[in-house]
Amino acid sequence: MRSRRVTVKARVVKLAGKVAAVQKHIGYLERDGVTRDGEPARFYSTFADEVDGQAFAERGQEDRHHFRFIVSPEDGPEFENLKTFTRDLMAKMEQDLETTLDWVAVDHFDTGHPHTHILVRGKTEDGKNLNIAGDYIAHGIRARASEIMTRDLGPQSEMEVRQQLSLEVDAERLTRLDRTIIAQARDNLVDITQVEGPKAGDASYQQLLVGRARVLERMELAEKAGPLTWKLDPDIEQTLGNMGRRGDIIRTLHRDLTASKWRELPSLKLTPEIEPQPMVIHGVPDHRKGEPEQSHAPIVGKVMKRGAADEDHERRYLIVDGVDGRSHYVDIGSNAEATPIGSLVRLEPKQASIRVSDTNVVEVAAANGGQYTIDLHLRHDPNAMQTYAEAHVRRLEAIRRATGQLDREPSGVWNIRPDHLETVMAYERGRQRAEPFRIEVLSVKPVEQLIGTHAESWLDRELVAEGKTEIASGGYGNDVKKALDLRRQWLLEQQLAAAEGTDVIYSRNLLRVLREREVRAVGGQMAKDLGIPFVEAQAGKRIEGVYRRSVNLVSGKFGVVERSRDFTLVPWRAELEKQVGKNVSGLMRETGAVNWTIGRQRGGPGIT
Repeated sequence: MRSRRVTVKARVVKLAGKVAAVQKHIGYLERDGVTRDGEPARFYSTFADEVDGQAFAERGQEDRHHFRFIVSPEDGPEFENLKTFTRDLMAKMEQDLETTLDWVAVDHFDTGHPHTHILVRGKTEDGKNLNIAGDYIAHGIRARASEIMTRDLGPQSEMEVRQQLSLEVDAERLTRLDRTIIAQARDNLVDITQVEGPKAGDASYQQLLVGRARVLERMELAEKAGPLTWKLDPDIEQTLGNMGRRGDIIRTLHRDLTASKWRELPSLKLTPEIEPQPMVIHGVPDHRKGEPEQSHAPIVGKVMKRGAADEDHERRYLIVDGVDGRSHYVDIGSNAEATPIGSLVRLEPKQASIRVSDTNVVEVAAANGGQYTIDLHLRHDPNAMQTYAEAHVRRLEAIRRATGQLDREPSGVWNIRPDHLETVMAYERGRQRAEPFRIEVLSVKPVEQLIGTHAESWLDRELVAEGKTEIASGGYGNDVKKALDLRRQWLLEQQLAAAEGTDVIYSRNLLRVLREREVRAVGGQMAKDLGIPFVEAQAGKRIEGVYRRSVNLVSGKFGVVERSRDFTLVPWRAELEKQVGKNVSGLMRETGAVNWTIGRQRGGPGIT
């Protein structure tokens, strides 16, 4: 007989007034988790089955830190919910820590391993900072959780243990049997006849290990080296971990894509036949053959689902129904770009690389005894501008903060080491891991809603583009092709295109004409709401006024610039958001872009 197993992951998060980050994390936990019946997850606490998670974040906005726990009982599937177990665990923790805890929790049943996320404020009941000993976090909480689970279900019998282990023999993931095999290997060579530890001499356990080793051999992760002896692949642990993660992802893909098809076919009484599509998982290597190969080409498609790519909910994923006829699971890391369900997106893989500024720094330092400053840069390159050299210093500072590897003296002198470019590459790879893809929202609206719109849409840009997106004839690609055909016919009816034999010739200013139609329509409607006239911005004319806010149109994002008697809409730039409520000035160009003179002196650089 043995105690029930419970896995506990713990993390101490420094807050420093970052209540918005906590609120965002809480929002993720509610959105990403689901109950057994598929309903969104709800936070609970000691006495209430539903509590306001955002109110919890606000209560702790002045806290120095808080604690995040993920508690996963091995026997979690036996429970309809984990509330009683969690409340008992928190009561035991309060006894051990000798203080009442302010906590909220939410149960997640969206994976094969039900688990609970618990957030605990970093304050005791008398307002002091709550400190929990590392040993208690590492071992004490897990021991308490195991006690409660064992009390509720009884000790686990040897038969139950053996049944669970037997299920691991054929599993395509990292198992307890694997950990035993790996732990006993010497120079990647393992002899199953020499079982060590508590299970030494247990013939049935040895048979399980032999069975597992043979499965690893079939997976090409182990090679027979003698009687009951195998040579293990050096990367076996990582490969099995990736296989387990891929298995979880594939189940997520099947579940979410099936649910999406149901939502798209609400009138059907019978289960719709869902045509299987090739699936590509980006970011998790697979040692097996037969799956579609990943490439560095951009992914274009419709967002079907968003969620957490890890238990901590620090990384996000998108499921994209691609125009290439494949479904893509994409780990986008910490990227916070808004990607509404149903929107059309373009995901371009980022590549870690050395910048020209990095080689410039090395060159200047090599000529100046390994040191770099703005003055040394300007002396080394008399044609360089002050602002150009200052950008190099900002780059160095960003790398120093992220890696802690660069040496800056109090005087501002940077000591550049011989391995500087290696440090830069490590920094770039870290950034790439954090946000592996550059995300561009091509259309907030689904493509079928763009067919008859009086606006510049992605469909129009695709029709007139020289290098067109490769679109498959199956899956979502077929839907996009139909939308392009219908949009082409609409443009012909609007006399914005003309048929010449089998070819279609589009109006020279097609995109501008469509964009101006939408801007005039939206501007007219806003004029009624604001009570002041709308005046369309003219090419070659200056735009001067107070920047108020941005608006999202089909044609793109536009800024609202208010003048004394009227207002106008201009193409939006990220730099404008720093100028809300301030005067801005710029020149409208023929291309439709604006050459802004924000925050510059006469003759200085501007935003182009």
